[in-house]
Amino acid sequence: MTKYNIENEQENYASGEFEREPVPKSKLKSWKSFLGMYAGEHAAGTEFMIGPLFLTAGVSAFDLIIGLLLGNLLAVLSWRFLTAHIAVKRRLTLYYQLERIAGKKLVTFYNLANGLLFCFLAGAMVTVSATAVGVPFDMEMPKLTDTVPNSLTWVIIVLLIGLVISIIAARGYETVSKAANWMSPIIVTGFIACGIVALSQLNVGSLEDFWNIWGEGTDPFPGQLKFGFWHVVIWSWFANAAMHVGMSDLSVFRYAKNESSGWTTAAGMYVGHYMAWIAAALLYAVYLKSPEAQTFLGNGEAPPVAPGPLAHNAIGIFGIIVVILAGWTTANPTIYRAGLAFQAIMPKLSTAKVTFIAGMIATVSGLFPAFAMKLLGFVALYGFILAPFGAIIVFEHFFAKRLALVEDYAAKERIGFNKAVFWSWAVSFGVFYFISLYFDVFLSFVTLPAWILCGILFLVFSKWLQRRYTVAKDS
Repeated sequence: MTKYNIENEQENYASGEFEREPVPKSKLKSWKSFLGMYAGEHAAGTEFMIGPLFLTAGVSAFDLIIGLLLGNLLAVLSWRFLTAHIAVKRRLTLYYQLERIAGKKLVTFYNLANGLLFCFLAGAMVTVSATAVGVPFDMEMPKLTDTVPNSLTWVIIVLLIGLVISIIAARGYETVSKAANWMSPIIVTGFIACGIVALSQLNVGSLEDFWNIWGEGTDPFPGQLKFGFWHVVIWSWFANAAMHVGMSDLSVFRYAKNESSGWTTAAGMYVGHYMAWIAAALLYAVYLKSPEAQTFLGNGEAPPVAPGPLAHNAIGIFGIIVVILAGWTTANPTIYRAGLAFQAIMPKLSTAKVTFIAGMIATVSGLFPAFAMKLLGFVALYGFILAPFGAIIVFEHFFAKRLALVEDYAAKERIGFNKAVFWSWAVSFGVFYFISLYFDVFLSFVTLPAWILCGILFLVFSKWLQRRYTVAKDS
């Protein structure tokens, strides 16, 4: 064993996160650990933003209720039969597994992009929590069109929240998981309470009244995209594309005792991405009837989406607490994932240090409301960029042996930049991003085709390059 490997192994055991080796059996966790984490993470801050944003997109009742039912099922199946399956077989982080396939130089680019996108997503959740903390201070809330901080109070609140969240995330998976397990029942209770109170405020007394809240759909609000049935299905499936088909949650499920733990994601999808999205949409429906919202609409503007005031209007102080915790439980594991990405780039730094750095980047991005206010579009872009890299891992796992391809090729041949990986991603990204822009196709619609094309191209390019490399080495 080389000095580097000895030092690396010592670092892994010192940090307790096993960034560059399989998780040992003694550290494996039962399904209960994942149930709490996924319920907490997905019945969380994003839900307070996404639910209302569906209303701004003019969805109908059928599109929302049935579309979410189907889209979330597809997401659960992706986690269970792709992510959890591969995670339990290999027990490596996404970043180390991809490094072994793509090479360290290439994966550095991916890790940087992945870490930054995670930071921006976590920053949006810091924004969500800040809207709740700002309620007692009568703080001016950001509007849907705001991009920069609108007050000194906003800046101070975001910085304080971000600091606390970063410290928690830097303490590692154990702390993140415990925080989620503790907070998730409170958050779920809050969402249910918000939904019940909102139904009362909307005078809903029957299923027909409930259905009529969305009715046949409306025109989208100014500056917003119109959503139909397939927009809802595909968007809800790929809202977490980077985590499931993009394989980011290999870093989480590598701790699972068996792959059936993948079913625990249903708690996040149906408590969070179903019940909570609908409950948050109901809160916004109540607000849209207010004189303030009607004034915005009368002026041709979209009324602001501020989770803190919406929840406070429904359930008072408890609503403020729920929104704060909701933003927290999403930001925590997201910053943890970002820290793992950055740690792969800077292996000499401890995971705790790089995770704290990731938390600070997230905090700074949280100062800018645009990440939260444009969350539907940002999440679609984020999944589209990162998901095809997951196809590299999936297609190698299921097809490499059948095609006589060398697995973990970069690691075995000591290649720093696997061209097969780069060109597979670049071609699939370029083709479908062009289609999205030129033909005005919703970006989530081309995520799956880009993912499939990337996987197929990887197999084709790998076959050609490995044969060529073997011939050149032999000669």
